[in-house]
Amino acid sequence: MFSFTRRALLACAAAAACLPAIPALAADTAAWPDKPVRLVVPYTPGGATDIVARLIAQKVTDDTKWTFIVDNRAGGNGNIGIDVVAKAKADGYTIGLGQTANLAINPTLFPKMPYDALKDLVAVSIVAAQPVVLVVRTDAPFKTLADVVAAAKARPGEIKQALAGTGTLGHMAGEVLAKRAGFKVLNVPYKGAAPAITDLLGGQTDYMFATPQGALAMVKGGKLRALAVTSAQRLPVMPDVPTVGESYKGFEAVDWKAVVVPAGTPADIVKKLNAAIDKALARPATIAQLQAEGSVPVGGSPERAAQYIKAEHERWGAAVRDAGVRPE
Repeated sequence: MFSFTRRALLACAAAAACLPAIPALAADTAAWPDKPVRLVVPYTPGGATDIVARLIAQKVTDDTKWTFIVDNRAGGNGNIGIDVVAKAKADGYTIGLGQTANLAINPTLFPKMPYDALKDLVAVSIVAAQPVVLVVRTDAPFKTLADVVAAAKARPGEIKQALAGTGTLGHMAGEVLAKRAGFKVLNVPYKGAAPAITDLLGGQTDYMFATPQGALAMVKGGKLRALAVTSAQRLPVMPDVPTVGESYKGFEAVDWKAVVVPAGTPADIVKKLNAAIDKALARPATIAQLQAEGSVPVGGSPERAAQYIKAEHERWGAAVRDAGVRPE
């Protein structure tokens, strides 16, 4: 793919030779990147998004020798960092790692957004996707997803779902499940996954949709029981845990992570960056590292990424409206 892109860039430069305003642009995009690229991560260092961002940046660097500077801009449920990308100069030197929350859920969750997720940003690649895991205490009476659903139907509004935060993927996955299964649940929001899991373990809540990173160690340690994952297929890291879709056909809820750039970024740069990311995602070491944390690599063309984000924007927007969810 890289050689094709290179030929295309050279052809464009040759064709533009007689035009006074275009040769400089062609030369610039052909030489990109000739300085460090800022990679904006809209969450704190050490979190799931940050780990994936640094992994991909390192693998791309190994292949290309490009330089990336990770810039963590946390806050606003991911909106602050993505707004930095949306308002940056469209020259390929500021890119961001968005995800389900700030590109698909937040635009409907928040009454006012600082950016338009579909107009102010251009998709480069869906890097990886990660589900959430329905977990309960090991001493809870629930042994299967069906047990949770049955209890929730028998005691409408009494079964408590712990939330890492309002509008998170775990929250929305729970809302969609409740609608599909036909029960009402009492949501208990927390300021992060750690306090939510603490109260789940303490018996203050009944279940939670947690990230694989947050749940796996406690599942292996016998403190939590995993009942279902929200991906379309079972996770390699949790092969014995069924998917929600095995009980409710078509159910899927994943926290995908997408590289995005400001609208107006030259298409040649988008394609060049996409090719480098796809190559990095195909490396066995990258696949193994992503799978170890409960993710799967995705990749594909910028066009495919844009179509997917638009579809998810519509799907989660409808879910937020149906559930009547409002920000805290």
